[in-house]
Amino acid sequence: MAAIQCGVAFQGSVAASLNSDTSLHKSIFKSKKISYTEKPWMSFSPMELKTKKTPSRYQSAICMSTPQAVGSAKVSVSPLHLEDAKEPPLNTYKPKEPYTATIVSVERVVGPKAPGETCHIVIDHGGNVPYWEGQSYGVIPPGENPKKPGAPHNVRLYSIASTRYGDSFDGKTASLCVRRAVYYDPETGKEDPSKNGVCSNFLCDSKPGDKVKITGPAGKIMLLPEENPNATHIMIATGTGVAPYRGYLRRMFMESIPKPKFTGLAWLFLGVANKDALLYDEEFRKYLEDNPGNFRYDIALSREEKNRNGGKMYVQDKIEEYSDEVFKLLDEGAHIYFCGLKGMMPGIQDTLKRVAEGRGEKWEDKLSKLKKNKQWHVEVY
Repeated sequence: MAAIQCGVAFQGSVAASLNSDTSLHKSIFKSKKISYTEKPWMSFSPMELKTKKTPSRYQSAICMSTPQAVGSAKVSVSPLHLEDAKEPPLNTYKPKEPYTATIVSVERVVGPKAPGETCHIVIDHGGNVPYWEGQSYGVIPPGENPKKPGAPHNVRLYSIASTRYGDSFDGKTASLCVRRAVYYDPETGKEDPSKNGVCSNFLCDSKPGDKVKITGPAGKIMLLPEENPNATHIMIATGTGVAPYRGYLRRMFMESIPKPKFTGLAWLFLGVANKDALLYDEEFRKYLEDNPGNFRYDIALSREEKNRNGGKMYVQDKIEEYSDEVFKLLDEGAHIYFCGLKGMMPGIQDTLKRVAEGRGEKWEDKLSKLKKNKQWHVEVY
């Protein structure tokens, strides 16, 4: 699969796949309410979500449905006083006194051939737990902690996958991108439910109207710097690590906010197993279509592509393909972000070090400079 770059689908399977669904892609964005994930493997149909428990204001805008006009027109958001704060909100609600929010919707967002299940979960916080793009919520699943009888489960942090205005654009919801954690016994190869991820399973099994205890918001390292609207932001993700970038990109390209228009470059590198595992792909392709000069989107499919050495194509291999441009942009002040599993970083660091040495640079010195200049942002889990 070749890269998608600056609005052009290059030769290879990606070009074929994009061309084959052009009419569908266009028709999706002509409607007033748009679903980015109208796929047969959704956990719930719109009719199933229209329950008596679902708050009425969401019944016409389920999950990721977005009231966006045709073309590059932007969506109105409110309340605009969410732009007024000079500092990000931090730990408004703590583990001992969490906020009780309500599940609005749960939607499976990967195809049948994706490894595992990933869900997009919209939570109604009533405007009481405001956050900034790049922050995380903590979730406390119901029940007792088996390691501490009588005590609640530990908090599990999840990067927020929406802007401060939420998927309903009214500042009252937040979205999480959650992969169900399933444990398989290494000897039998069978699932052992007793060791499955308690919090991810609780969230993925939730129904509209269910209550969820949240804490936070937390985190400052992944906040989107907006002082310079002409800045370059290089975003690198594996799997659900794409969550904060969805918030960034919606803020840059979808929402009408009282900030100077984003005129810089947003470049997303996304590594997943296969095409069925792509997250928010149609949404990102729409930005590519409408903003070819300001957005680049490159995908690494480890189970479907080969790198230049014939091995699996990981996200660091895709970065290496464009290393000259990436290093030039970093030298010019670009911000670079990494989000995903901890295991992504060693391979990426080794690649960047090898590239730097090939350019006659010492990677340790370059990394130190990037950190000193606050260009280096890492959130792995």
